[in-house]
Amino acid sequence: MSVLDTILREVELLAMPALFNIYFAAAAIPVGFIAAIFLALGKGSRNPVVSRLSRGYIYFFRGSPFFIQLFTFYSLVLSFNILTWKPLGIDWLVLHPLFLGPAILALNTTAYSAEIFHGALTTVPRGEVEAARAYGMSWGQRFRRIVWPHLIRIAWPAYTNEVVFLFHATALIYFTLPVIGDQKDLMNKAGELFERDYNAFLHYSVAALYFLAISLAIFYVFGLIYRRLMRHMPGAEPMTFSLKRMFR
Repeated sequence: MSVLDTILREVELLAMPALFNIYFAAAAIPVGFIAAIFLALGKGSRNPVVSRLSRGYIYFFRGSPFFIQLFTFYSLVLSFNILTWKPLGIDWLVLHPLFLGPAILALNTTAYSAEIFHGALTTVPRGEVEAARAYGMSWGQRFRRIVWPHLIRIAWPAYTNEVVFLFHATALIYFTLPVIGDQKDLMNKAGELFERDYNAFLHYSVAALYFLAISLAIFYVFGLIYRRLMRHMPGAEPMTFSLKRMFR
């Protein structure tokens, strides 16, 4: 078998595991995005209780390693199994890695995204907000028409990086959570293949290429979204993906 045939066979073997990494990230991103918006508003709230709770949540998840969070929450959920999940008949769902993995990822990315959104929130022009208030707009109208457009445009480049980091973090899930059947992600499958022939260079290199290719796809898609967000500013350079810009 030629080298090219070997690589193509390896790419084929890791194609299905790559879908599990994509699933973990895709399932966590929408939940984390929505929750982060509310958490960012909570951190900036004038209510001291809401603000401190939001800051505490953000500090906990940003201040501890994701690997430790996986162990902590899996152990916590597992400890409630006999008394809570099993009597309710939902232990098959709550303890399943395809549910628990995205759930813990969502908790983690909520904190990081909230910090990004809160930073963008503080840079929204106060003059425009005051003008909208003087015009008689309600809080909801001000947020929808003034605050949100500014916030999302300012935060989007940093949020794009957070999504890529989140995707990379999916490599840690099956190091902690149980593997059910053939539900193996890239790193888990690469490790299984490595145990057969000890060819670390081949298996882990192809897995790394999958991470690189999917990361580039994320940058490209989010770059198109950013270009759409900035379409009203012709003088601004769009954050579209470009190999020439990346390697120059």
